[in-house]
Amino acid sequence: MPGSHGEGTEMEASSSAEPVISCRELRKQYKGRGGIVNAVNGIDLEIHRGECFGLLGPNGAGKTTTIEIFEGLMHPTSGDVELLGMRWGQNDNELRQKIGISLQETRFTERLTVLETLVLFRSFYRNGHPPKEVMEEVGLGEKARSWVGKLSGGQRQRLAVACALVGDPLLLFLDEPTTGLDPQSRRRLWDIIRKLQEERRTILLTTHYMDEAERLCNRVAVIDHGKIIALGSPAELISGLGGEHIVEFALANGSSAPDNELTNLPAVKEVRTDSNGIALTVTEPHVAIPALLKHLQSQKLDLARLSTRNASLEDVFVNLTGRHLRDDEISSF
Repeated sequence: MPGSHGEGTEMEASSSAEPVISCRELRKQYKGRGGIVNAVNGIDLEIHRGECFGLLGPNGAGKTTTIEIFEGLMHPTSGDVELLGMRWGQNDNELRQKIGISLQETRFTERLTVLETLVLFRSFYRNGHPPKEVMEEVGLGEKARSWVGKLSGGQRQRLAVACALVGDPLLLFLDEPTTGLDPQSRRRLWDIIRKLQEERRTILLTTHYMDEAERLCNRVAVIDHGKIIALGSPAELISGLGGEHIVEFALANGSSAPDNELTNLPAVKEVRTDSNGIALTVTEPHVAIPALLKHLQSQKLDLARLSTRNASLEDVFVNLTGRHLRDDEISSF
């Protein structure tokens, strides 16, 4: 980011050993038709200075509720939450000066220009970046005099990120920041996030693009049914699958192969069947694929397609939750 205003003393005041976000036994309950609903059900989490931390989860998993509690938009039912060594309800004004928030959907005043909107948001902070510089950083320089109401969905999303950055935050919440962006704008935002990491700022990111989480996040947490069910670096979680490669195939005429027969093939660690076909997690593709072809031939089953690739964070998510994050998220829009 351009020249960091007021960064020196404030950044030094936060020891790298101290968590920027810390929560203990975090819970949020609602009254539902069938009784009490535990939206967040005892989450313990620490996020450290300089991390880009990804929070992933299917719809209804408790991810959004957790983030809104961190952002001060919602009160927990119980548990303890600290941000930058402070607490909502005690240090609200100071916290608002040190965090930036980009919501999944942000409503702006449509009859203000892009520059006027950023000048307005900059006025909320004691320290911050010049609005014109932030506008250039997110690729909206040519839209300075355009009314917000005339922006495309992707341009509005970039404006929301710019409004989160203009206060020069120590802690940044980015909720689905690249939704609706074209590939060039998406990578531009990735570069901005990497610069913020270099400045030892802390980012809490949610995304339904698994490659985005894999490329940007130092660590990720997968939340389901209000609990963290996996936590670690993308590489650690992927290695936990027990195989570094995925062999995907489909059979002709909608035929199927019993999972137990495939599991017993050499180098196969796991079998997963869904509407797209069958996916094998394997340790050695050069061993597993010939064994698979021999088995299918013996069963007189014909292949419709076959491919192999490296295991990814998407495979971890499907293995843990039984569904694809991107398909699940998009269905809610």
